[in-house]
Amino acid sequence: MSDEEIILHFKSTDTRSYAFNLLVRKYQQKLYWLLRRMVVDHDDADDLLQNVWIKVWQNLENFKAESQLYTWLYRISVNEALSHLDKKKRRFFLPLGDVEAELGNKIDTGNTISGDELQIKLQKAILKLPEKQRVVFQLRYYDEMPYEQMSKVLDTSVGALKASYHHAAKKIEAFIVGTD
Repeated sequence: MSDEEIILHFKSTDTRSYAFNLLVRKYQQKLYWLLRRMVVDHDDADDLLQNVWIKVWQNLENFKAESQLYTWLYRISVNEALSHLDKKKRRFFLPLGDVEAELGNKIDTGNTISGDELQIKLQKAILKLPEKQRVVFQLRYYDEMPYEQMSKVLDTSVGALKASYHHAAKKIEAFIVGTD
């Protein structure tokens, strides 16, 4: 079923739950992995995803379709993840580097990320990026999101996104080859 049909069914009280279940099934996995890459920890990603779905339930009826539903869902998810990371910094009075170190330690334990040594090194390199570059890199590299769509999700110009991605890729390359 198309996103437009799901939205129409959601606006009807008789089929609202059915439409919402379809929406969850359609986007659950993509949103989970977006959140998981951003916050690393499974439990945090799971909690954030629940928050995303609550916000979607509360606001979908008023969705104006000025962007694609997929874009709207990604924007909510990215904002949830960024808010979570910001709260974590403030709650423990930690600088960003300490939060990144904590996430890096979770990667090292082997419980959160599976993969070979190169994959783990890539994850650590991504964590070293500034927040905006990290989000841009993840959306482009993992989700293969076009810059035009990313521009709507992040409310940033296409040119700025391309520059952020280029800088992120160069920093990751330097980290992986050991010149960082």
